[in-house]
Amino acid sequence: MTLKFVAAVACAAVMAGAVGSLSEGGIAHAQGSSVPGKEPDLSGIWDGTTRARPVNSETVPWGKDNFPVLNERAQAYQKVFDEALSPKYDCQPSSSPAIQYDPYSMELVQWPDRVILRYEKDDQIRTIWLDGRKPTIYDWGLQGFSVGRYEGNALIVQTDHFVFDITGFDDYNGIPSSQLKKVTERYWREGNDLKVTVTVEDPMFLRQPASYTTRWIPQRQGYKLAAWDCDPETSRAPVRMMPQKYK
Repeated sequence: MTLKFVAAVACAAVMAGAVGSLSEGGIAHAQGSSVPGKEPDLSGIWDGTTRARPVNSETVPWGKDNFPVLNERAQAYQKVFDEALSPKYDCQPSSSPAIQYDPYSMELVQWPDRVILRYEKDDQIRTIWLDGRKPTIYDWGLQGFSVGRYEGNALIVQTDHFVFDITGFDDYNGIPSSQLKKVTERYWREGNDLKVTVTVEDPMFLRQPASYTTRWIPQRQGYKLAAWDCDPETSRAPVRMMPQKYK
């Protein structure tokens, strides 16, 4: 048996041990995510259909005390906005900060290197990376690119790399959002409830950041998220009954 052969065997054993430790959670440690078992338990299927009204308003997230201060550009977009052209009537999904408040259920799954948010609304899935990775030029999108970390009893999520969306801030008020939009979310448990504060920055349209707080309650045992299955023809049907803003 040669020294080269012995060295090769030893190297292979070390590599096998390294792979084994990664498969048992070593990837999370190597990439700098939270130590498994130390993070708060936020997992579950959460019911957004029967939750109490949000903290900020009696009816919608944006009340008189927290409605964003729109700049001139946003006011101009809002003035000319035509509801009939809203992308939601062509099955385009909602994005932050609207999707967190839509009255549907949401599933939250915690993995060592990521958190998965699966929304019943619009069949959307968001990945919150905990492993320190950075976005690339391919990560621009409707839901942006999200990274997260645990702080005490809370999960902090920061999202950017959004694309322009004509109703990306609020489809009820016709306020767009830009590629400069940044969204920060803080999730925590309060008793049986899952609460979130959503804060939005977008200097293209907002003079200052705006935020709201809302909650989910636990879904009933055995509940499964329903498929959205948006049909473009059905989704577009309400437009035919709308008063036309422009001829």
